[in-house]
Amino acid sequence: MSSDFAAARLNMVESQIRTADVTDLPLQDALRVVPREALVPAGKGYLAYADADVEYAPGRWLLRPRDVGKLLQHLRPREGDKALAIAAPYAAAVLEQMGLAVTRLDGDDLTAVPGSGYDVIICEGAVPRAPASWTKSLAQGGRLAVIEREGPVGRAVIYVRAEDGLGRRAVFDATPPMLAGFAVEQGFAF
Repeated sequence: MSSDFAAARLNMVESQIRTADVTDLPLQDALRVVPREALVPAGKGYLAYADADVEYAPGRWLLRPRDVGKLLQHLRPREGDKALAIAAPYAAAVLEQMGLAVTRLDGDDLTAVPGSGYDVIICEGAVPRAPASWTKSLAQGGRLAVIEREGPVGRAVIYVRAEDGLGRRAVFDATPPMLAGFAVEQGFAF
């Protein structure tokens, strides 16, 4: 079965990642070897390389390969960077494969960030808006990639910590499920 997964991994990179303009070669190399199937529940390995968000724990999802590949490329991760992966086991494994020192945050409180001074932060779930605790944990020049979603369609955004403050730019549309604990409050705005 592992050769089937290896073939599925290569196919994922060729048909979902490279066609989405993910051209970073070290990133492509890491995506070709990280076993995405090891991160999904037993018996669901066949979903690991599908063009779909895959639930790996209640309310926690692996992003579609295209979306996580694009987010990672926009982060410009480099060997030696200090990274934080928030509810992002696949992105964490890819970053580790690329030689980054990765801290994983996947508990009940995803706003309690361990440490600070991160060069790269990524989250594999949608949130209404990135919590301040995440952006405050960025080092000078640090980048945060997250999908912000308040309606049916979300926007992948990159935050960058600069000397003069925090920059934010939208980079592509995406529609992953909301991360557990971050549901948008329903009601009227005044």
